Amino acid sequence: QVQLVESGGGLVQAGGSLRLSCAASGSIFSIKVMAWYRQAPGKQRELVASINSGTSTNYADSVKGRFTISGDHANRTWYLQMNSLKPEDTAVYYCNSDITSRERYSFRYWGQGTQVTVSS
Repeated sequence: QVQLVESGGGLVQAGGSLRLSCAASGSIFSIKVMAWYRQAPGKQRELVASINSGTSTNYADSVKGRFTISGDHANRTWYLQMNSLKPEDTAVYYCNSDITSRERYSFRYWGQGTQVTVSS
């Protein structure tokens, strides 16, 4: 059984910063991609940032220059540092990962989500 557990969401004023963390645990053989998605009320879930098992990163245009994704593969944890937050960043943030279990099953896992609210 694989689990992703997020932490670090909360309420912040516009211009402020938050750091989200996601820890993977369970029967894990390898992690291919670590990513963050978000879903605002009434909108579709969207990719915010991703990092692969190397150091290659990808960002949504709306967060480039403000958000930074990083990964600690040894500890199976990844982070999203969010700076210069805007009210439009308000959403539930989900961590996501393509994980191969020790039994060699590959699956895309999701965390439970953490609320980020940015007040104007």
